[in-house]
Amino acid sequence: MSPAGPPVHELNTSFSWAEHTGPFRAVTPAQARRYDEEGFFVLEDALAPAELEALVEAIDPFEARQEEALRAMEGGRFFIARADEITFTTHLVVRSALLRHFTSSALFADVCADLIGPDVRLYWDQAVYKKPGTASPFPWHQDNGYAFVEPQQYLTCWVALTDATEENGCPWVVPGLHRLGTLAHEYSDIGFVCLHDPEHAVAVPASAGSIVVFSSLTPHSTGPNRTDAVRKAYIVQFAPTGAAVIRGEPGGVTTRVTADDESRQYEVLRAGAPITRPAHPPAAVRP
Repeated sequence: MSPAGPPVHELNTSFSWAEHTGPFRAVTPAQARRYDEEGFFVLEDALAPAELEALVEAIDPFEARQEEALRAMEGGRFFIARADEITFTTHLVVRSALLRHFTSSALFADVCADLIGPDVRLYWDQAVYKKPGTASPFPWHQDNGYAFVEPQQYLTCWVALTDATEENGCPWVVPGLHRLGTLAHEYSDIGFVCLHDPEHAVAVPASAGSIVVFSSLTPHSTGPNRTDAVRKAYIVQFAPTGAAVIRGEPGGVTTRVTADDESRQYEVLRAGAPITRPAHPPAAVRP
């Protein structure tokens, strides 16, 4: 048990939160302070309508194939994805040059420079679509609870492709607990869980085109979708160059797998300079 909160992950033995003092390229001092103190902030209206429309057009066909594949599986589910409820369409940057360009755009490069440092790689990308009438919330977890990454402190950008509200499943966060590092997680039928009915949770609604920026260590959840429309989000995560997944093996041995798969964990920032990619995919990767 940590002295100030819930139990921490067995690999979290010497964590110390790194403060952000600027100078800043994209975030304001107030946003950086909120990120340090509460673990999140919102970049309001970060995307223009045309850019948002292009993202949805690029992602929708891949998500539709994912939904179709889920329906064909036994029980209509795979791991935490459930047909007609919630889908997780991963590694889209491998299939869409438009999304490769988006994830390495100046916006993300600048936010990464402000909150991670001068050398950054994409760590993970996935679309998460919560379907109408989905009754189950997505459980309280930290992103670093699914795979223990070292350094633990990396960055999640939750891009709202449609309006995210309390009615359709916007994010909820527990401010402050990110400063403890990775918490202990247990597996449940709908995902890994680090907290149950936490006090002081706050809703973080986001209009379409806004980005909820939070730490990999910020406990968060999303509520049920009680509306008749799909709630769509694209989650993009960034980690410092050299970050690695630490895996426990039998006998107490650990392995270290560096997050540097060039097909999907490419550089977006090197020595503070952005590395951009073409915006238009060749025919071979069009959906």
